[in-house]
Amino acid sequence: MRRRRAVAAAGAVSAGLLVLSACDKPTPMSTITVGDSSVSAEATCGGEDKALTTKALTDCLKETDIETISVDPIRDDVAFGVDPDVADQRWTILMNGQPLLDDTKKTYQTIPANVFFNAQYGAQGDTTLVSVRVGDGKKNSDVATGLWNFRLKKKDD
Repeated sequence: MRRRRAVAAAGAVSAGLLVLSACDKPTPMSTITVGDSSVSAEATCGGEDKALTTKALTDCLKETDIETISVDPIRDDVAFGVDPDVADQRWTILMNGQPLLDDTKKTYQTIPANVFFNAQYGAQGDTTLVSVRVGDGKKNSDVATGLWNFRLKKKDD
């Protein structure tokens, strides 16, 4: 009886490993935190160390099924965090598709929320598309290998 259980357990473990080996490796995560709320997502596009075409990036920026987080533009800061693997490849924050900062190898950056609703930076209305764009590891490179999109929504007064 014990032997049957051991054989059954070994079979279950082997089957589980076989199923796991057939799964695609998930792309690294990016997270936005505002106060005590946060949203995380896998790459909207790319994230697999292959350069994305300009068309793929443009199409990706039009994606509508993305995580949204509410922010108070007066009181909040928006913290962006990435996996260390992403940081190693250099990343930057885009606002409505345009770079907001120089690329970095840090795993997080914090920006005052009022920036994302400031017309001087191209903001319009009560929502703003923000993206994390990962590069190819070269400083100030135009190559993008992944994009994580999020939407910031202005909190109602």
